[in-house]
Amino acid sequence: MGDKKVTYASSGVDIDAGTQALEKIRGHVESTYTPNVLWGVGAFGGLFDLTEIVRGYKKPVLVQSIDGVGTKLMIATMANDHTTVGMDIVNHGCDDILCQGAKPLTFLDYVAMSRLSPDQMEQILRGMAQACREAGVAIIGGETAELPGMYRENEYDVAGIVTGVVERDGIINGQSVMPGHVLVGLASNGLHTNGYTLARKVFFDIEKLGLGDRPKGFADTIGKTLLAPHVNYAPAVLDFIPQAKVHAIAHITGGGMKDNLVRVLPQGRRAVIKRGSWPVLPVFGFMQKSAEIAQDEMERAFNMGIGLILALEKADEKKALDFFNSRGHAAYTIGEITDGERGVELHG
Repeated sequence: MGDKKVTYASSGVDIDAGTQALEKIRGHVESTYTPNVLWGVGAFGGLFDLTEIVRGYKKPVLVQSIDGVGTKLMIATMANDHTTVGMDIVNHGCDDILCQGAKPLTFLDYVAMSRLSPDQMEQILRGMAQACREAGVAIIGGETAELPGMYRENEYDVAGIVTGVVERDGIINGQSVMPGHVLVGLASNGLHTNGYTLARKVFFDIEKLGLGDRPKGFADTIGKTLLAPHVNYAPAVLDFIPQAKVHAIAHITGGGMKDNLVRVLPQGRRAVIKRGSWPVLPVFGFMQKSAEIAQDEMERAFNMGIGLILALEKADEKKALDFFNSRGHAAYTIGEITDGERGVELHG
């Protein structure tokens, strides 16, 4: 066999790089700690003390969600900017559990790479930590996997788990949605985390544009437009919930309004959305015109400018619009609930 020695590193996995990455991200992770975190980085399991939190609940219910960022990661790699995708995964998860009225508490991440890059990990965790601090969420653990052969060079994947709590009697599930309720939409700031495979085809294959290009009507470059971090609506919505009866909340992700709003509708209730009742962002109009994408296809692939929808009683409509606009979330009345076959229709 000679003097040639096989090591784990020569096989493609660098344990030293993992240790270096851990030291780079430790400060970011620990910046999210609240007094409830008993043990985080370095432990086999994160420890989070619920004693003080559950004192405010009669019947606390844990709500959990897991998700990824999708092919938006490819834009991050093209731009060599991985901070916003770290923010995306936190904010997306907070919005998901918000749909049942839950307050987010903790976050766990999973990052898998073809070859571990400590600098790349630092960017990702920096974004996660910023989003967690803004949401009052603690990162209590995570996993970094170096998987040569599973991913192509420079490729990686990110997933995140958000855990929150809601009072059992305060769970929002849409079952109280009635005809006459209004639908208030909160504006998105772009694609959030959905539709990127189609977007990449339009911008880079059809239009042959680069990340530094700025089409007419765009407020920023294509790169910054596509990497804008997913909006976290939870802080504002959780503050609004005690002020009005919120009958349903839908996070508008993959599948658009039709596939997501229907998830919170009971049988015999139909959501009627009025197109044109909110401003469609320039990025969506550009893609639709460039590739001649059908309206229905656009509305299934993208959020079209609305990231979250709340079903409210008509009497609370103005209160909601004023509240969310004051909190920096542009809000619009975009439709109503009617009797009919369970589903969502868009008009106009």
